[in-house]
Amino acid sequence: MRFEYYHAGLDDVRKLSVDGTVSNSIHFSHWEGNHTPEDVKADTSTEIALNLVGSTERERLTEDIELVTNNHFDTDGMLSVWTVLTGGRALELREKLIAAAEAGDFSEYSSVDGVRASIVIQGSDAVFPGEDAGSPLARHLADGAMTDEARSYELILPEVERVITRTDDYEFLWSDVWQRIETAMESFARGESKVEEDAVTGLSLVTLAPGLYGSHGFSPTRHNAPFTAISANARGQLFLIALPMMSGWSYRIDYPYYSWAETAVRPPIERRDFTPLVARLNELEQYKADGGNAQGRWALDRSEMTSAVKFLDQSGTLCASTLHPERVAEELRAILNKAKIEEVGAAQGG
Repeated sequence: MRFEYYHAGLDDVRKLSVDGTVSNSIHFSHWEGNHTPEDVKADTSTEIALNLVGSTERERLTEDIELVTNNHFDTDGMLSVWTVLTGGRALELREKLIAAAEAGDFSEYSSVDGVRASIVIQGSDAVFPGEDAGSPLARHLADGAMTDEARSYELILPEVERVITRTDDYEFLWSDVWQRIETAMESFARGESKVEEDAVTGLSLVTLAPGLYGSHGFSPTRHNAPFTAISANARGQLFLIALPMMSGWSYRIDYPYYSWAETAVRPPIERRDFTPLVARLNELEQYKADGGNAQGRWALDRSEMTSAVKFLDQSGTLCASTLHPERVAEELRAILNKAKIEEVGAAQGG
């Protein structure tokens, strides 16, 4: 097996498309639109790759194709490529590999070392404004230079086994981000950040502690939502995340962080039309602010793979709403309840 990062020159070559999905290839991927063989499907592409290399039907599934490609760089992509290239020996690290893939693609806290390994390979679960994006390990191996995705694969593939089995060796790469994740996790453990679950609508109301961001609270120019800590504590099918600001609350509504992928075990999440919700919240915002909130408006948002709605200023940055979290949650529950009643009626009518 050999790996070549995807480029247009491979379009006419038959290949194995691992994690990403490209044309003229056999897919081993959880991305939307994949044609992965049913008998190896799983929630992460890394687990799909592990199922492939552990299968007695491997030669049939791969059609003896030796070329492996991917069209993007992230933890799950790196680990799934490494697994296919490594073969059966990767099965010894199955749990560690899957935990790191889940941390990278789904912001899940499956294990401490899984989260840390993903930080080393992919970077933070939430890059703060002003921070360098991209792989900390690739940047380190390139002596501080920024690397493109193809070069990142070249640099990191030989290091994967060590990252997975000796994660503490890379503490200098994961410690700062890990401290932020740990601080957020502790805020939930102490009850300072809270989750209120609504079993009927599947809504998780997440209110983050003001102290999580220091004495001045959340700043959209310095902070982002702590996705790993939220994923570890919220159990709903929709997250209403309220971030405290000096003059109110910043809001984002997200689907669970695995929901962008085609999954085999985790339940599918329905994407809803929140146009009526946005209109209602903007109506309330104007009333509450006596003539309108000059700072921002509620808007549908698909700028991130799991985002649905945000309260944004004119530049598209999160800003302070005048509405209280419970009022926003009340309106969102009403929309979700109405949709559920309509779905039940349609099913009975059918």
